[in-house]
Amino acid sequence: MSEQRFFATAPRGAAGLLADELRALGALDVRENPGGAYFAGGIEIAYRACLWLRTANRVLLCLADFLAPDPDTLYEAVTALPWEEHLDPDGTMVVDVAGHSPGISHSQYAAQRVKDAVVDRFRTRTGRRPSVSLERPDLRLNLHLYGERATLSLDLSGESLHRRGYRQTEGGVAPLKENLAAAILLRAGWPAIAQAGGALVDPLCGSGTFLVEAALIAGDCAPGWQRSVWGFSGWLGHVPALWARLQEEAKERRVAGLAKIPPITGFDADLTAVRTALRVVEQAGLRGHIHIERSELASCMAPRAANGLVVVNPPYGERLGAATELVGLYARLGEVLAEHFAGWEAAILSGNKELSKRLGLRAWRVHPLDNGAIECQLLRFRLSPERRVVTRPLPPPVASPPEAMAPGAEMFANRLRKKHKELRTWAAREGIDCYRIYDADMPEYALAIDLYQGEKRWVHCQEYEAPATVDKEKAAARLAEAMAVIPMVLDVPKEQVFLKVHRRQKGHDQYQRLGEAARFYEVREDSCTFFVNFTDYLDTGLFLDHRPMRALIRSLAEGRRFLNLYAYTGTATVHAAAGGAISTTSVDLSNTYLAWARRNLARNGFFLPNRARKPTVDGSATRQAERHEFIASDVLPWLTEASSQRVGSASGRNWIRRYGLIFLDPPTFSRSKRMEGVLDVQRDHIALLLGAAALLEPGGDILFSTHYRRFQLDHAALTRAGLVAEDITAKTLPHDFSRNAHIHQSWRISKVQ
Repeated sequence: MSEQRFFATAPRGAAGLLADELRALGALDVRENPGGAYFAGGIEIAYRACLWLRTANRVLLCLADFLAPDPDTLYEAVTALPWEEHLDPDGTMVVDVAGHSPGISHSQYAAQRVKDAVVDRFRTRTGRRPSVSLERPDLRLNLHLYGERATLSLDLSGESLHRRGYRQTEGGVAPLKENLAAAILLRAGWPAIAQAGGALVDPLCGSGTFLVEAALIAGDCAPGWQRSVWGFSGWLGHVPALWARLQEEAKERRVAGLAKIPPITGFDADLTAVRTALRVVEQAGLRGHIHIERSELASCMAPRAANGLVVVNPPYGERLGAATELVGLYARLGEVLAEHFAGWEAAILSGNKELSKRLGLRAWRVHPLDNGAIECQLLRFRLSPERRVVTRPLPPPVASPPEAMAPGAEMFANRLRKKHKELRTWAAREGIDCYRIYDADMPEYALAIDLYQGEKRWVHCQEYEAPATVDKEKAAARLAEAMAVIPMVLDVPKEQVFLKVHRRQKGHDQYQRLGEAARFYEVREDSCTFFVNFTDYLDTGLFLDHRPMRALIRSLAEGRRFLNLYAYTGTATVHAAAGGAISTTSVDLSNTYLAWARRNLARNGFFLPNRARKPTVDGSATRQAERHEFIASDVLPWLTEASSQRVGSASGRNWIRRYGLIFLDPPTFSRSKRMEGVLDVQRDHIALLLGAAALLEPGGDILFSTHYRRFQLDHAALTRAGLVAEDITAKTLPHDFSRNAHIHQSWRISKVQ
């Protein structure tokens, strides 16, 4: 069969992991969806998806997408499909229906109409008809209704892929589904930890699902290897020889991989749970690779491995009154993690936010990940003794302002609380640690408020300078009210809240230095770590509104040389390196910012500072440093010289400067003692873009952005130069800046082919 379209379903919160799995398998055109991921390929990629996907529920072959505003139209569309290519006339079938439609209100009736259409086509053409079978049908169809459209698919998995085939007995209460356990392990970074020789411990292992899934991941074992029931077995498009070859390949990889499984240990105080877990391990063929013992939580100890992952799915206390009984369990779990697993990482699936606070630990990352119908969060921790905090009585979820608070301050508190609740849910879902919470939503409280999360939580506030018509005393009083409200509403200590005044820059560099504290803090963005400074500069070193732009750079960088003009602190350079750029060049006039950029690259493992670099036999350290170049120069004159400049290296290579991807984000207006003349982005942008275009490789791209609100791109000048510009402003505007749609403008510029 030629290339087909497929859709794999996954638990809420696991779609991104599923998409990564599909790309690793070689699937084409992978596109995430809240319920899973679309992908393309031949029947082999579909078989590999069924056999190897760890986070999926089902793999569906999309047969048709059509308008279905009513049952009769649905019937006609299904009748027109060539069912004789998929099912024997004497075969069996069943229809599952998901979604809803305004014209088709009853899912069972929709299933009946699909069944009738298939049966009637067979009866008309062959005189025979398939029958319905709820147990192991030859063909399982999936109808998805959305609006007036419908998608009809063939379910290749047959039954949910979480049923691996190793759990013949169900132990304990509602064991964690296997694909959800795998999603938690993947999100927690277990593959990399295992590959580095780290261990895994589950101190509340129950029936052992985490233990088995961790062993299957570390041992390169196909999760579907033991399954005997598949949805494609009775399908006429099935290719048994190809399926047998893929099964044999999986068997060979399993045999080779079992020897690589690191120490995996499970503890549980319940003897019945321990016995069940041992049976599950036996049925999974992993005896000797997983150690399980009966132990109280307080007695759990880390194995001899220097580091590893603790993964836990503690009870949530859904039963009335049960949450109170679990307070002590969560407190003990936090103590055990802090005292016995220092240096390790931990991942806890939490279905109860209030109980999670009793851990006494602060998560550095939170991901939404549902356990069935229960909305949960995956809390990730980096454990060290100093990260243990004292559990104290927590404020109510929605705190009321003090009675003495002025009416305006109370309104500000309510607005800030509402925005924080909305945005932290969004940020947790998207895996975002640093974001804008409030941007002058109330004119009387003209502040931009950003939340940064790392080892601690910090709040960075910028007061927009009030116009001369505003009474200075009233403005000062409102600012004082806001600064009293912010720590209370956001639950951040006052010493972790920073305030600056945001004035229009007239005749000065927009990155003007404000102080000399030199205090840097680490924060996360995607898989990267950055140093930020809240006191010494107007900006922190991380432009939050450029988060999507950095993600775009990362997605376009693989296999390209990357040039970062006006590089600032090198955050875009780090993302390019993380995306697979073969080299990077960062140009900025400021040695201070270039040093900051070097620190950011070094922190992420992409650059070795000269003082730390050591010679190696194969020269790897030298080549690593050569890949990332830092140039202290005014950008415009450097561009003039660079187009004809040959670049030498310690390895003897010599090349003309050309780049596949260039990021240009100039200041609006800038001058300095080291700079010849004054930069005006409106006046000088064509000179900058033409200079950058001269360095483009064939098929290369320039990503150009400006924060100047009145900026007008000179399209005519670009056209004369053979350049075409695509406006990508909307694509690069993050959700937390949606209220301020003019925060920046962005274009993707390339040469006309």
